[in-house]
Amino acid sequence: MQRRAFFGGAALTAAAAASVSKVALAALPEAVSNDKPDTAPPLQPPNGRPYNPVVTLNGWTLPWRMNNGVKEFHLVAEPVERELAPGMTARLWGYNGQSPGPTIEVVEGDRVRIFVTNRLPEHTAVHWHGQRLPNGMDGVGGITQPQIPPGKTFVYEFEAKRPGTFMYHPHADEMVQMAMGMMGLWVTHPKGAHPLIARVDRDFCFLLAAYDIDPGSATPRVNTMLDFNLWTFNTRVFPGIASLNVRQGDKVRIRVGNLTMTNHPIHVHGHEFTVTGTDGGPVPTSARWPEVSVDVAVGQMRQMEFVADAEGDWALHCHKSHHTMNAMGHAVPTMIGVDHAGLVKKMQKIVPDYMVMGERGMADMGDMEMPIPDNTLPMMTGRGPFGPAEMGGMFTLLKVRRDQKPGDHSDPGWYRHPPGTVAREWTGELPAPARASAPAPKTKSPPLEVRKPGGHDGHH
Repeated sequence: MQRRAFFGGAALTAAAAASVSKVALAALPEAVSNDKPDTAPPLQPPNGRPYNPVVTLNGWTLPWRMNNGVKEFHLVAEPVERELAPGMTARLWGYNGQSPGPTIEVVEGDRVRIFVTNRLPEHTAVHWHGQRLPNGMDGVGGITQPQIPPGKTFVYEFEAKRPGTFMYHPHADEMVQMAMGMMGLWVTHPKGAHPLIARVDRDFCFLLAAYDIDPGSATPRVNTMLDFNLWTFNTRVFPGIASLNVRQGDKVRIRVGNLTMTNHPIHVHGHEFTVTGTDGGPVPTSARWPEVSVDVAVGQMRQMEFVADAEGDWALHCHKSHHTMNAMGHAVPTMIGVDHAGLVKKMQKIVPDYMVMGERGMADMGDMEMPIPDNTLPMMTGRGPFGPAEMGGMFTLLKVRRDQKPGDHSDPGWYRHPPGTVAREWTGELPAPARASAPAPKTKSPPLEVRKPGGHDGHH
């Protein structure tokens, strides 16, 4: 993590809030930048009200400074490079060195001041998704504020009025800017005990984002509406996504926000959870129910809680099967059952690198060594202790261990299964299949008697 100061007082221009004092605008807080793809440890609050911090999957929390009782943050909108997984880096737009930008953590009742410096080639604005705030702080460029021009800094100031999980993203050329990766999470912690918000041992959060990046390229196609080929947790794809590492018996909270163009049913293996919150706030106790999958619609957040009581490496993923793949070409024809005998050698005389795709299904793709363009991820990549995982995109693991120490979020490695607890090949006798006997032939029904109108004698 690097610290750097951006611009000076001379670069500070008209603020979004006329009410901010000149003293507050005299100097900018430092802009902290982090371009590493690792999950940072939770940021323990150095000052201000205490809270239990979150862990941002493959991300980090933005530090702040206290200025006369106000928490001051500095966001820098800028071009960034983000490693989606080893072997592929995307050229995106984001905040403070990353896409998504750093998580902002505050406490209910905090007075918050956010300086936003624009280093993009076009204007921008920041919308604080789900917040209760003055209309002029809502961040809709051209409607509630002037756009932030390139090279300028605006300031937003408001009170964090209600606890919950929220998002921030542009409301300026948003089709382009969000397709380029401009988004981040905002968590407002409760002030003291809250009747609907439990204290947990592990608190994870991440955003769902999608990109359309042609093989061999690094910049997203911003005009894509639905046909994306890279589906991500915090702009990382499996196997580049960090696992959620917890101690057996921990109470775990997972906060998921969706800024893609479609919904995502998020499924957790091995545990039931309860949906305890949305971006509208905590769910009343009477309205909660047990689940193993929860649908997160576009522009929504869902918060799940459970006790991690089952040891193991449990999958956590989007249940749309196309979203657990990488760089999938939707125009590839289905070749299952097609006999390619003799075709491959003939094709390789013309195209030396030609390989059969999908003759027996698509699982072979995970082991193929087909040449692919630089900066391109193979489909269905990732391996586990038993071989290819045939997963990519929105997939990771919940790793539950009885010896994981409290506060330790490091990866414990693969789970060591107790003897006799792994599915295995059956080598015994196979019973003959039971076959149903053929049904008895049906007897012919006697012909129907046809009667004339008016009765059998022709009279009414």
